[in-house]
Formats: sequence, C-alpha cells, structure tokens
Amino acid sequence: MNPPNQTMVAYFIIRGISSVSELQLPIFLLVLLIYIIILGGNMTILILFCLDRQLQSPMYFFLANLSLVDVSCSTVTLHKILGNFITGDKSVPYVACMIQMHFFSALTFDEFVILAVMSYDRYLAVCNPLLYNAVMTQKVCLQLALSSLISGFIIVVTPTVLVSGFSCYMSHEINHFFCDIVPIMEITCDDIAILQVLMFTAGTFVFGLLPFLLTFTPYIFIITVILKIRNTIGRRKAFYTCSSHLTVVILLYLTFSFQYFTPKSKRSTESSKLFAMFNAVFIPLVNPLIYTLKNKDMTLAIKRRVKLCKLH
Repeated sequence: MNPPNQTMVAYFIIRGISSVSELQLPIFLLVLLIYIIILGGNMTILILFCLDRQLQSPMYFFLANLSLVDVSCSTVTLHKILGNFITGDKSVPYVACMIQMHFFSALTFDEFVILAVMSYDRYLAVCNPLLYNAVMTQKVCLQLALSSLISGFIIVVTPTVLVSGFSCYMSHEINHFFCDIVPIMEITCDDIAILQVLMFTAGTFVFGLLPFLLTFTPYIFIITVILKIRNTIGRRKAFYTCSSHLTVVILLYLTFSFQYFTPKSKRSTESSKLFAMFNAVFIPLVNPLIYTLKNKDMTLAIKRRVKLCKLH
C-alpha cells in the first residue's frame, strides 16, 4: 500500500501557461499566431533549399536541418496548448507524456549538435576554403546531419527510462505547458538522487560544455583569421558569413543557461515556464528571421521564387 498523498497515475493534467480563465483565449490566439509564423518561416527555408539550386550547399543543407528540428520542437511542445483550448481536455496519457518529454529533450540536444556542425562548416569555409569542397562532400554532410539528428534520441534514453520508472507521484498535475523532465521530477515521491546526479553531469557536460566547446572553439580560429585579413571588404564578407549563425548560437546558449543553470533557490516555476516558452517559441521564431533577413543568398532566393510565381 502506498503512503498517503502518494498515487500511481495513468495520466497527467497539464496546467498550462496560466490557469486564469480570462487569459485562455488570448494565450491560444497568441500561441496559434506564433506557431503559424514558426511553420511559415522554417518551411520557407526548407522549400527554398529544395527548389533553389544556388542554395544547394552544405551551409544551407545544415540550415534546412536546423529548421526541421525547430519545427519539430515547436510542434512537440505547443500542440498541447492548442489542443487543450480546442478540446477542453488538459489530460495527457502517461505514455504520451513520456514520449513528449523524450522528444523535447532529444530535439533540444539535436539543435545544439547541428549548431556545432554548422560552426565546423563555417570554420572550413573561412579558415580552409581550398579544402572546403573536398572535405564537405555530399556524403559527409549527410552523415553529419544524420548523426546530429540521431544522437539526441540516443543520449536522452537513460533519463527517459529513469523517469518512466517512477512508481508513485504526490500529484498528477504538472505545473507546466508540456511534459518536461524537471516538473515531473518535482511531483514524484520516488528517490530521484541518481537522476539528479545524472542530470547535473549530463546537463553540464553533455548538453552544456561539450556542445559549447564544439561550437565556439572554431570561432576562435575564425575570428583570428578574420582579424588577419587586411582588406576591409574581405574582412566584412568573412564576418558576414558567420554573423547569422553566431547570433543564433549566442541566443540559444543564453536562454538555455538561464533555464537550466540558474540556482534552484532563485528559480521559480513561473520563470522556468517562461524560459521554456522562450526556447520552444522564441528561438524557432527568430532563427528563420535571422537567416533570411541577414542573409543575401536567402533574400535573393525568395525574390527569385516570387518572380517565378508572378511569371506563372
């Protein structure tokens, strides 16, 4: 028999962004609008890559993969908010909750890995341009992309198995807008010491330090090479090649750091939800804007597509 206030659960109740009834419609409309923009922006990048031959390069291939991950991550996290409002049902089956948690964690890691691969791509383009085409072959690009996408789903298997093995919960209500690992840990009555150690080590080294080093180390060499370029136009062009990617990387690491590395004593549930929403919404929202508005090749590709559509 379980002690008082400790129950097995067949489903969870997702509390959502806010429990205030008057805010449900505005939240739904805002999330729906943002989700449509995320889909439109990222699908534009994917379609342009597939249709425009001038974008058939490793840089845009990895950008297309990043857009795919962004769309997937937003869909995994935001679909429940939209579904809750339409159906009025805030419950999610236990298995579905575990699947959502696994996919969100995996896709988050995938994004870090893809950004690290893109850093390596930019390093070759700026520091070793003569070797670029020989190294970044179609086969290598495909292998890097597949490795990036698969790695996240393998890495997060262990924490998913540990969480799914919880035997009892103090409540079946999750104070979040989707099934995330930390809110689930907060309501379990099982011993989570092993999982906490695993999350600290994995979060610090696997999710944090390793991707950070793989992403920013190439930029040390890139900046060194750029500073040695005497021609102002050449230096500006080299920096422009990397500026969009570097902007996205800095934004992602800042929000991730605030969400997962803020001391627990200074982190409230509401602030955790805010940063989670920032990662699930803001990053996928600004990625296509940064890569299209700051990228001449993308803007020219859009103009070519628009011109072709007008001719037809």
